[in-house]
Amino acid sequence: HVQLVESGGGAVQAGGSLNLSCLASGFTRSSVCMAWFRQAPGKELEGVAVIVSDDRTTYAESVSGRFTISRDNDKNTLFLEMNSLKPEDTAMYYCAADLGYCGMDMFYSYRGQGTQVTVS
Repeated sequence: HVQLVESGGGAVQAGGSLNLSCLASGFTRSSVCMAWFRQAPGKELEGVAVIVSDDRTTYAESVSGRFTISRDNDKNTLFLEMNSLKPEDTAMYYCAADLGYCGMDMFYSYRGQGTQVTVS
């Protein structure tokens, strides 16, 4: 049974930083594509960043240079370091995982419940 549990969200002032974590369980191998998505009120779900099994990363243009996605396979944890936060980064942030799909659209087989990030 695959489970993804996000943590680390909160409220921060513009220009500040937050670090999100996503603990994954239930996968039988580490070659899993993982990603962060976000959804602001009234807006569609947006791909934020992706990391594949060889640690190559992809970022949405809106967060490139400010956000960093990383993973610790030994701890089964995905991270999102967010710096220089802007009010438009306010959203519910979700982690997602899939054994095959590694894109920026929400075709991932598994998704967590989300953690709220609010930037004022």
